[in-house]
Amino acid sequence: MIEAQSVSKRYGQTLVVDDVSLRIPRGGLTSIIGPNGAGKSTMLSMISRLLPMSAGTVLVDGQDIHTTPSHVLARKLAILRQDNHMALRLTVRDLVAFGRFPHSQGRLSRDDEARIDAALAHLHLQTLGGRYLDEISGGQRQRAFVAMVMCQDTDYVLLDEPLNNLDMHHAVAMMGLLRSLADEHGKTVVVVVHDINFASTYSDHIVAMKHGRLACQGSPTELIQEDVLQSLYEMAVRVHEIAGQRICVYYR
Repeated sequence: MIEAQSVSKRYGQTLVVDDVSLRIPRGGLTSIIGPNGAGKSTMLSMISRLLPMSAGTVLVDGQDIHTTPSHVLARKLAILRQDNHMALRLTVRDLVAFGRFPHSQGRLSRDDEARIDAALAHLHLQTLGGRYLDEISGGQRQRAFVAMVMCQDTDYVLLDEPLNNLDMHHAVAMMGLLRSLADEHGKTVVVVVHDINFASTYSDHIVAMKHGRLACQGSPTELIQEDVLQSLYEMAVRVHEIAGQRICVYYR
């Protein structure tokens, strides 16, 4: 379980995350939703220790991330940031291999190589392994970064808007992959996502943020409600049940 206790982030006089306390259950897929500027990405970055907190504490399976050694945390928790660009000219396979560093310390074993091959296969990147990142499309690069995170083989997988640059086909495939990581591999997947229909359809748990604070959290059945979403996004949202799924319509 991930437990955030009174977490805040301030930049000068601007409070970006304001005294947020929440629990993300172990196992399954948790989506973090909310309007732009709600503090979703900042919260995810603080949970992973990429960004220091101004106040508060985060525990991962009872371990305080402030005091947990980096090499220990890196084997428990992996994150894919929204701005996942690299200045180095790397091949797709080289990038994915970075995910094994907490385990291999740069000396790849046969097991590491096998896991790299498996991650490339899962993301349908086998034919692109030798291509450089600047030679492939934005969607292919996004899948390569997800493969790197997957290759890290941690209990917790955190992804900040992993559907960026993906078309409908690949976005659905990506959410299916994340769902399988939770269902078949026992991972706890936490994803910041803008499309509330993906959150509704694929999540076990949803965290909603607004104005830097926790607005509400619960199951998709509890949160994918017209009154909840209209209050969260300040616009008209209609919720329909289609083939057993709660689907939101918000076009005018």
